[in-house]
Amino acid sequence: MSSNKKYWKSVEELENSSIVEALRNNEFVEEIPTDEFLGNADALATSGTSRRDFLKYVGFSTAAVTLAACEGPVHKSIPYVLQPEQIIPGVADYYATTVFDGFDFANLLVKTRDGRPIKIDNNTISGAKFSANARIHASILSLYDSMRLKEPKLDGKDSSWSAVDLKIKSSLADAKAKGGQVVLLTNTLASPSTEKLIGEFIAKNPNAKHVVYDAVSSSEALDAFETVYGERALVDYDFSKASLIVSVGADFLGDWQGGGYDSGYAKGRIPQNGKMSRHFQFESNMTLSGAAADKRIPMTIANQKQALVQIYNIVAGANVAVSLDGAFKAEVVKAAQQLKAAGSKGVLVSGLEDKNAQLLVLAINQVLASESFSTAGTRQIRKGSNAAVAQLLKDMNAGSVHTLIMSGVNPVYTLADAASFEAGLKKVKTSVAFSLKEDETASITTIAAPSPHYLESWGDVVITKGTYSLTQPTIRPIFNTKQFQDILLSLNGIPGTFYDYIKANSAGIIAGTSWNKVLHDGVFVIGSSVLTGGSYDYSSAAATLSKSKSTGDFELVLYTKTGMGDGQQANNPWLQEFPDPITRVSWDNYLTVSSADAKKFDFSNPIVANGGLNGSYATITVDGVKLENVPVIIQPGQAVGTVGLAVGYGRKAALKEEMIVGLNAYSLYKNFNSVQSVSIAKASGEHEFACVQGQKTLMGRGDIIKETTLKIFNEEEAEHWNEQPMVSLDHQEVKATTVDLWESFDRSTGHHFNLSIDLNACTGCGACVIACHAENNVPVVGKAEVRRSRDMHWLRIDRYYSSESTFEGDNERKENIAGLSSSLSTFNEMEKAGENPQVAFQPVMCQHCNHAPCETVCPVAATSHGREGQNHMAYNRCVGTRYCANNCPYKVRRFNWFLYNKNSEFDYHMNDDLGRMVLNPDVNVRSRGVMEKCSMCIQMTQATKLKAKNEGRPVADGEFQTACSNACSSGAMIFGDVNDKDSKVAKLAADERSYHLLEHVGTKPNVVYHVKVRNT
Repeated sequence: MSSNKKYWKSVEELENSSIVEALRNNEFVEEIPTDEFLGNADALATSGTSRRDFLKYVGFSTAAVTLAACEGPVHKSIPYVLQPEQIIPGVADYYATTVFDGFDFANLLVKTRDGRPIKIDNNTISGAKFSANARIHASILSLYDSMRLKEPKLDGKDSSWSAVDLKIKSSLADAKAKGGQVVLLTNTLASPSTEKLIGEFIAKNPNAKHVVYDAVSSSEALDAFETVYGERALVDYDFSKASLIVSVGADFLGDWQGGGYDSGYAKGRIPQNGKMSRHFQFESNMTLSGAAADKRIPMTIANQKQALVQIYNIVAGANVAVSLDGAFKAEVVKAAQQLKAAGSKGVLVSGLEDKNAQLLVLAINQVLASESFSTAGTRQIRKGSNAAVAQLLKDMNAGSVHTLIMSGVNPVYTLADAASFEAGLKKVKTSVAFSLKEDETASITTIAAPSPHYLESWGDVVITKGTYSLTQPTIRPIFNTKQFQDILLSLNGIPGTFYDYIKANSAGIIAGTSWNKVLHDGVFVIGSSVLTGGSYDYSSAAATLSKSKSTGDFELVLYTKTGMGDGQQANNPWLQEFPDPITRVSWDNYLTVSSADAKKFDFSNPIVANGGLNGSYATITVDGVKLENVPVIIQPGQAVGTVGLAVGYGRKAALKEEMIVGLNAYSLYKNFNSVQSVSIAKASGEHEFACVQGQKTLMGRGDIIKETTLKIFNEEEAEHWNEQPMVSLDHQEVKATTVDLWESFDRSTGHHFNLSIDLNACTGCGACVIACHAENNVPVVGKAEVRRSRDMHWLRIDRYYSSESTFEGDNERKENIAGLSSSLSTFNEMEKAGENPQVAFQPVMCQHCNHAPCETVCPVAATSHGREGQNHMAYNRCVGTRYCANNCPYKVRRFNWFLYNKNSEFDYHMNDDLGRMVLNPDVNVRSRGVMEKCSMCIQMTQATKLKAKNEGRPVADGEFQTACSNACSSGAMIFGDVNDKDSKVAKLAADERSYHLLEHVGTKPNVVYHVKVRNT
């Protein structure tokens, strides 16, 4: 029998049914005032207003990017696997492209979902040799930066591109009529098509010139190479061919000469047939290269110059007077003698910003006939000239520059003499800044011209001579942007687009190959010949360099941090929260000081009650320029008499409030020299750091980092240098791996995933950390929460220091402990890093234990084990007891203390309609009150299996990937199926160097580490 009951939703429905009826029948209670934004009916009939135009009024940012994604990328783009008409909604598509922003460069595959770029991968096709670093992986988020410049501005007001075009053309005509100077100021372009365009512009405007400005200069090395070989370029060293590497102040695993050397370096660092390369590092600041070195000698820049002359004396047989302390001299002589003995298998590199020093680098490698040093295939990614920039400043302040057109530079922020540039800019009649953002420079120019992100752009790049790479858009421009090159085409009176220009210009470069193939591959290899020349009076350069002396009590050594680089992406929360590999500090730059110098100034780094790290403040002065309240980090391994400070921080324009952190060290970058004489004084107060090093620690370091020397590795059995943990069973000592509380399941059928991590190949670069963020929608929590040990990184890279000069020295000291009192005092001392410690990096993520302690304590079975070895998380089942985190010996689980998505308390990309466009739809965005952790990228393994199944074939070795293994350019991380006995990961898991983290606990992890071997 049916019911006659009447159901109602509200009291109003009973009392005033007419209102409720109106609400039911009308989506909008009030009439939409369409005439206000679409005009009257007559105008509307002729306006041709489209769906895109309408949605601009509804919500510009979201609508623009949604429509840009819906319409797909520019139709001329070539997807890496499928043609556009074959794209299946919900299935990822990949586009090959190349990035070069004047500082970072790489050959990439861009993952798009339904037209939305969401992740950066490395292009592994033959000829694509440069992989993405942490900053390039994070650049995908910068595409969706809501602080980007959205419309062209003329005199600070929104304008149109036609007005901008007209203004520039009239200014150029006025400059020509008055004989005024026209200057194009750009970063290094490395683009043959753009350089040709500029050449045509200068031909049409004889009063114009092109000045190349790199925020972080390599001018001295460029000058030296140009002097000897006649070409303004840098050597692209191949460290895989070197058995002995000597570096004098060159962080080649960091940003020296643009970076990208870690892949070749790592090939020589993994012991093969009893051999591996040997690495000496002479430096001031502790760097990634110094951390990886077999022998690191901290010394001042003045001493490094003397050391370089000493090496030249020994290798080249010269006899130039050198002034070096005895202890330093012995180490330098040892390195030089081994370098000379290595001959063609040796290589020397230097980051000293001195033309004479760079000339000696060329001389030493010529004498060695180094295989790692080749004048073919030189790097074209640094072309800046310090002299040309200095002359431009003089010309601007003299009033002789009529029109200044800038692209890819922000001199008001990056120039040490920014005040002089600003003053000169006021004397320039028309100034134009092509920029992604209304930055410090664009905000004070006549015209602020919004540039597209590289993922919205066309371009061509020659990273190294003999290669040709293309940049193609993966999404239509989100905002009303135009490329600098398209404006140049208009100014030159050339019809068509920059795409047409590149395609026509490439015909002579890629002869014999189709345009579509090069666009599909992303890179084309042409090959280049060896540059002739190479003669110079190197003795005079050595004599001049030997006269170098320290100019004061302290040397300030400026550097670029792994996360922030030159500061272009200061508004990127992934990079701000990225912990520095060495100091493990995020959201800051700081003064690094040796412990000996810290005692002189009474600097300290106390750990306070909540576990946070604090630090003293310093006031530093360079040539009259003062920086106040610079936070101090006491850095083990910092050379006594030197302090370090990172550039790239302290930006304020076009940044969210949360991103305005740190101090602008560019103000101290006098004469483009990263080494300055500095005076230091202690300031009052304490700074609060967001440092993760003291958080989530693993106790009992002895079997966390396992390492040995190459000599022991070659001469002793594995049981000696890869000692297996033992436990007592029935009063007998047995291997811990043979004892278990649980019965094991048969995992020999189907897939069983393992991740192998080689500590010899890991450089600590952190690309894997950012890739994990992008793939798995890891939230950003901000400085205050990181300080409270609430960071959400699924993957961390632990950094370990030795308290002795070697980790082996630590072990010996620990073994010699006698009694409880001795134990307490000794371990207390061992917690303090040595003056020049050895360093080890260890990536740690969920170990996906086959006998996982987290699974046994979860009261709601939210975490459980899969047949394929992955430890799963059912977020909807989790009630947030955090028992699993307490029971995890690896401290890899993260608890969502807050809702980080759509929460104004965490105003980062997840609180932004535009920023959320980067989210991966294959991975759930977690809510407050649940545990989360590394999933071993189960969505990626599932997609790989489905792809192979659809194609009717087994999965090939190397196809299975995680975000971290895919991002690792050094080959340290290898992922795969151990049930495939021919797979690389199966062989690595069975290797005698393999071990598991905290193996004595009996968790049986699916992550395998490899003993670190040092060639000391």
